[in-house]
Amino acid sequence: MKPVANLSHLWPELPYLDRFDAASAAGFTGVEVLFPYDVAAKETQRALMRGGLQMVLINAPPPNYTGGARGFAAVPGGEARFAHDMRRAFRYAEALRVPMIHVMSGYATGQAAKDAMITNLRQAVQDAPAGLTLLLEPLCPESQPDYFLNDYALAAEIIAAVDAPNLRLQFDSYHAQMIHGDAVEVFNQYRDLISHVQIGDTPSRSAPGTGHVDFPALFAALREAGYDGCVSGEYTPGGATEPTLKWMKQL
Repeated sequence: MKPVANLSHLWPELPYLDRFDAASAAGFTGVEVLFPYDVAAKETQRALMRGGLQMVLINAPPPNYTGGARGFAAVPGGEARFAHDMRRAFRYAEALRVPMIHVMSGYATGQAAKDAMITNLRQAVQDAPAGLTLLLEPLCPESQPDYFLNDYALAAEIIAAVDAPNLRLQFDSYHAQMIHGDAVEVFNQYRDLISHVQIGDTPSRSAPGTGHVDFPALFAALREAGYDGCVSGEYTPGGATEPTLKWMKQL
């Protein structure tokens, strides 16, 4: 398993581009950034190269994110905008050689929203560059009220309906625990669909080992499943980041 630093959360006291240096110094070889689009890809690319890092994941579609909605894949009537903005995300991913994009559903409800998301994703998996995997991640209501994709069973249904090898599931221990009450059970139930793992503790997305998630059991489940992908620290460190990185040695 490869430990990854989520630079949208870790080292929050540092300027964006300096976080890459901090991650490299802490021993990471991979990083992820939720929405990197406000910084020119060349600047981020230089920061990656300087630290010997790979960008493994970004979110999409790129919004006018400041004050805007988190995605709109499930918003009926937004198909043209979704396709346009996903093409922008694909260009950014190609520039940074990013292998995975988390596609956000946005805020909607009902069957029309589900149908819209399936339609949008069917087009997106066809338009995605070769070698790029699209991911779906359920988000808990406590974090994102009214977010459409708020259940792992729903995500699995959508992945099955789209039926494409480059659409997979993103597992987040914080959201899984908040939604279903047992992150380990959620991982075991959906592990065959999972291509990316993020970790944070409940109830406040704090560092692993500070809340209710059973991380020794979760890491054991990852090993038992033969999971050899990325495990990203996506949590609020609540102070200096380095003392919270003990989980890296537990993988």
